[in-house]
Formats: sequence, C-alpha cells, structure tokens
Amino acid sequence: MNDGRVSRGGPLFRDFANVWTPVAFGSSLPRDRPVQLTVAGTSLALFRDESGVPAALIDRCPHRGAALSLGRLEGGRVQCPYHGWTFDRAGRCVHVPWNPGVKRASLGTLAVPTREFGGYVWIYTSVSMEPIAPPTLDDSLLGRDVRLTGIELRWQAHWTRAMENMLDAPHLPFVHRATIGKEWVPLAGQRMDSAIEDHPWGWRVRNVLNGAPRPGMLDFRWPNQMNLHIPMRRRALTLAVTCVPIDERRTRLLLVTARDFARLPLLDWLFNRFNRRVANEDRAIVESSFPSEIPPARAEMSVRTDAVTLRFRTSYFARLKDSSSGLPAPGPAPMGAAGGG
Repeated sequence: MNDGRVSRGGPLFRDFANVWTPVAFGSSLPRDRPVQLTVAGTSLALFRDESGVPAALIDRCPHRGAALSLGRLEGGRVQCPYHGWTFDRAGRCVHVPWNPGVKRASLGTLAVPTREFGGYVWIYTSVSMEPIAPPTLDDSLLGRDVRLTGIELRWQAHWTRAMENMLDAPHLPFVHRATIGKEWVPLAGQRMDSAIEDHPWGWRVRNVLNGAPRPGMLDFRWPNQMNLHIPMRRRALTLAVTCVPIDERRTRLLLVTARDFARLPLLDWLFNRFNRRVANEDRAIVESSFPSEIPPARAEMSVRTDAVTLRFRTSYFARLKDSSSGLPAPGPAPMGAAGGG
C-alpha cells in the first residue's frame, strides 16, 4: 500500500478536494500497524483504531515532522516513531513522553474523515470541511448474494486520463479486439451515439448503434468511479473501477467484479486475471497520452462520439481543478475531523 512520501507540505489534496473516494480495500488494511497512503499528493497514515474502525491522519507529526506511518499502534492510537507523541483517530494528542504536565490540547495533528463501506476504505479529501452526506455505491455491489473480488493496479498516468479511458466506448474494438471489444470489431463502421441520463450520483450511459440501443449500461459515479453493468441472461455481473490519484503522474486503480454466479472463492482468480489482462491492454495507451493530465476540451480534437469523456472533462475543470483543502499546520485537529465509522 505504500506509495512513497509525496510532499507533506503545501496545499492538501490538490485538484481533488472535498470529495469521497475509495482509497483501498478494507481487507488490505491491517489492525496492528499504520500504513502510508498517498492521495492527490497528500501523504496519509491510515490505521484501524481500538474498535477496528479505519482512520486517517495527515502523515506528519506536528512536533518534528516525522512520518506517523512509520510509527506503531498503541491501543488503536498512532505513536510517532521519533519521540513517541501519540494521537487518536481525531488527531488529538493523547500522550507526550517525559512531559506529564504539558497542555496537549494544542499539540494535535490533522485528521481526515474516514469510513469503511462496501468492502472499501473511503476518505473525504478535506481536513477542514465535513462531508454533507456519506459515500454511496451501486446496489449491485451491496447485495448479500453477490461475490466481490478485486485487484489493485498502478498506472504511470494522471488519474483523469485513466478515468476518461474507463468511460470511453469507441476504443473497444481497437484496444480490446481480443477481449471485451471482440464483438465490436465488425460494428465499427456504424454510427455510435451515447444516451446520457443524469442522476444525483453522476450519470448513466447507454450506447446506441444506428439508432438501436446496445445491451448493458455504464455508470459514472462522481468523482472517480465507473460501474459497467455487463448484460447476461438471468445473471448479474458488474465491473467497478475506481481511479484514485496518487500524484500528478501516478494513479491507483481499484478493480472489483461483483457477480451473483460462480461465487466460490476458488474462482476469484479467474475474474481477477481477466480484469488484469483487460486493464493491461489499456495501460500502455493511457500512459503514452500527452500531456499526462487531461487538458481543457478545446486543447485536443474531439468528435461527436467523445460526448461522454468531454462531459467528464468539463466537470473536472469546473468542480475539481485548482481545488485544495488548505495548508497543513501544527495545532489541534478540526472539530469532528475524523468522520464516522
């Protein structure tokens, strides 16, 4: 899970502030130690508290700037590896060795709202703003009779390029002609349109060829999730991809398959292997894109079949680009900054 320590100074969550995002699978977060995770250039110490509930602190001790993720857990609280200062899930300093009378209220660090939901660990990318609503997932990922299996991948590309790739249907017969795009190869001469439905969580897309709707549908859930509902007779199969920004040149992809058939755990590797194969077909193409971050719409040539990706591009520049969560500074954590469990 360690991403390397991207800058712990400067604005937090640059170009990705004040949104919920999955950042890891819950099964990958241990109970006995903190781990380092970078999201949008901001280094976090992610851990489980004494009840096993995930929490996240900005990965910087306010005392001498050491990485809290290198420390240890003491009763579900993070102990700095340098001088032993200890912080709870809300960022409050609860112990300072050698200083029994110190006023700890002014010695806290910054916490990030964190939740575990639907098999993911989520964070809200802010240290100063409370989320107005909890994170949401599509019902296809939450059913009791659904088997979930997932993998994590890293791409050397800005997350916006990865996200646009996940929303783009016209590339299927060219990049994926041996896998998921095989049936699209003989159809590439037809006219493609995109029927887009708005929803509170984002939008739903149905592809239309020569005026006839294609089976299946794709959901974009703001800001960085794609759910592909794959048509199957009397079966349900959904591919969910989350594009998590690490920094300006790296993206963490969380790929999950939800299925109501072939639910034996021994079969998980088949779905994971296929998802990895398809993602690797995309990877070289996306990593070659220049510039790494998507530019404004007019900076690249586009046509009618780019309607879905252009819509994402417009939303990114209007709602996320140039956003940040302010400057980190020593001092007490904001009230309630740890969020719910």
